Amino acid sequence: MTETAELPYCYPPHPNPRKPSFVLPAGTVDTHFHIFGPPEIFPWAPADNRVYTPPAAPLSHYHQLMEHLGISRGVVIQPMAHGYDNSVTLDAIAGSNGRLMGVAKVDDTFSDKKIDELHLGGIRGVRFNMIPESGGTGNLRLIERTVEKIKERDWSLTIHTKPEQLVKNADWLAQIQVTTIIDHYARVDYADGLQQKAFQTLLRLLKDYEHIWAKLSCVERCSALGPPYEDAKEFAHAMVDLTPNKLLWGTDWPHSQRYNLGDQCDTGELVDIIPNLIPDQSTQHLILVKNPLKLFDFCT
Repeated sequence: MTETAELPYCYPPHPNPRKPSFVLPAGTVDTHFHIFGPPEIFPWAPADNRVYTPPAAPLSHYHQLMEHLGISRGVVIQPMAHGYDNSVTLDAIAGSNGRLMGVAKVDDTFSDKKIDELHLGGIRGVRFNMIPESGGTGNLRLIERTVEKIKERDWSLTIHTKPEQLVKNADWLAQIQVTTIIDHYARVDYADGLQQKAFQTLLRLLKDYEHIWAKLSCVERCSALGPPYEDAKEFAHAMVDLTPNKLLWGTDWPHSQRYNLGDQCDTGELVDIIPNLIPDQSTQHLILVKNPLKLFDFCT
């Protein structure tokens, strides 16, 4: 049995992110962020079911961040630290005045009734972590059974994977029958170049399969250079030039699983690099505002 004290503690998010010089277009949707706790209200999942202990990152802090960065709407992604108890995500949606929707963590034990309850609470998708060292699953049948439950509700499936899993499961991903979003550039290492097999696999999936989408997010994890993440540009351009109508953007706030002093990124800086990733203003509006509305029916 894993003791809580044995799990690494993450550093909290940057306490003073800069005010971006880039002005986000009105209606911008941050399609990837998490709410953590506070744990006295929303306890962490049992230690055996997670690999880290996060800092508290409550809804009130994210609301401040939205105003500071100029974000209009957001999609709360249920974090592993809270397991299958989606209460923290549902609470964030309920307290957002229609500005937030969510993606839940579920498995095939969730009944149709429970799925319907999540839908009424503003959930419009499920996410699976497929990275073994992060407590992810390689159980494709489990994911398929879950897809069967969500496809009639017009939900999306989000996949968090690393390069080796993306390549291994590419043919399987191609036959999924719901919109499937690949997180964070499939966590490729930019130092391995545009021609690396995993990134070329991601491009092929985007090009050849209408249901495959991807997020322009988490460049700070992929970058070999660090801020201002100049090595992200060519990877983003390859995706934007190929299928701009199937891309989303997200902050990944509060940037969990940072364990060392200096690892934490500045979310304001992540906003300021958007023009480098998406140079054209009309394409910025497409990716930041219009594309998310195809998947998430916000109330405002």
